[in-house]
Amino acid sequence: MHQEPDSPNEISAPSAVPPSTSAPAEPAATQEAGAAPQYSASDPNAPATQQDLNRLRRLLWVFGLLLAVLITPSIVGRIQYAITAAKERAMYDVASELKGEYSLNSISNASRLLANYVGPSVVNLHSHGSRQGEGSGVIVDAEGYIITNFHVVERVRSVEVLLSDERRGTATVVGADPLVDLAVLKTEMDDLTAAEWGDSDALDVGEMVWALGSPFGFEKSITFGIVSAKERRGIPDSRGLRRIHQEFLQTDAAVNPGNSGGPLVNADGEVVGINTAIIGPSFRGISFSIPSSIARKSYEQIREQGWVERAYLGVQPVEVPDEVAQLLDLGRDQGVYLVEVRADTPADDAGLRVHDVILSWDGIPYSDPTLLSRAIAGTPIGTEVPVEIARFLRGQPTRKTLTVKVATRPPDMVPRN
Repeated sequence: MHQEPDSPNEISAPSAVPPSTSAPAEPAATQEAGAAPQYSASDPNAPATQQDLNRLRRLLWVFGLLLAVLITPSIVGRIQYAITAAKERAMYDVASELKGEYSLNSISNASRLLANYVGPSVVNLHSHGSRQGEGSGVIVDAEGYIITNFHVVERVRSVEVLLSDERRGTATVVGADPLVDLAVLKTEMDDLTAAEWGDSDALDVGEMVWALGSPFGFEKSITFGIVSAKERRGIPDSRGLRRIHQEFLQTDAAVNPGNSGGPLVNADGEVVGINTAIIGPSFRGISFSIPSSIARKSYEQIREQGWVERAYLGVQPVEVPDEVAQLLDLGRDQGVYLVEVRADTPADDAGLRVHDVILSWDGIPYSDPTLLSRAIAGTPIGTEVPVEIARFLRGQPTRKTLTVKVATRPPDMVPRN
């Protein structure tokens, strides 16, 4: 390896010495006894100077640095490889021990069994008249009661029903709950197989679920996935509406147009959801289902009285904008903002105004519009409830408590809240 010189003087060529023409020089004076010996710079016996020691230290430091750069990655790489190899070996050993108990064949068998077990309860629906379309439904009572989505049977009185055994018949619309996009049908066909209800609240994220229905009209279809998330709120429907009372299970089970109203079931074949919505015109890896804990309550009221009775205020609540929170000195996630107060409603009668922030309902603080709306809806009709609000009044943030007497929501009210 070529090494650059430290200075030009060290590699300069020796100068030619011209011949002397002067008289011989006088001999040097005799060295005094005890004086330090004198060495030339080129004398190999000369002792090391401080400059030489410093230069040696620098060379040793550079050498050590180069050695560390070359060797350290190799050592680190070997350690990392050993850790990774040990981890993968441990995973392989566990998989080898359990693959007999948890084989992929068991998942395949579960799908086949569920298709046979739940399939007879799943129906294909065709609506006619002013609004034609198709969807799916699930029989929940052998007497002929069927659950589907409200948007599948909206503005129709009856639909055509196709059973899994190829029988055809009709079903009438018993009633609907537009706020959660649910409807109940009744068919007079006999010898029906009803699906069993499951508990959506008991589902865990990551748990396997199966979706059944008629995507794009293809009957007897089944797909599976996992529960990706729970308590999803504020999901817009196919028309872009965000129904304030809705709450969904999110899964990655493939759901497409035509699946609407079909059941989402757990590993026991129990209905834990009603397939309702997707993001975009077709499946993109995310689908939403009405939890059975919500669907079942609506079904029981509709079956009994034809509609769902709920208390209401007559407001449209949203999350509090940041600028409003700063103006009213509110903390993070505090309160629900009102963007509309309808005339001649319990809210209007109690003195609530647009731009008010509801801090608490019946002594319980809220920051989620959906949870507040559900709390209001579940309040017994006629109850007088204290409502704490924040309001900007005369240039200052003000807090006060109003008393609201809740009333029954009219069945034909536009389902915004």
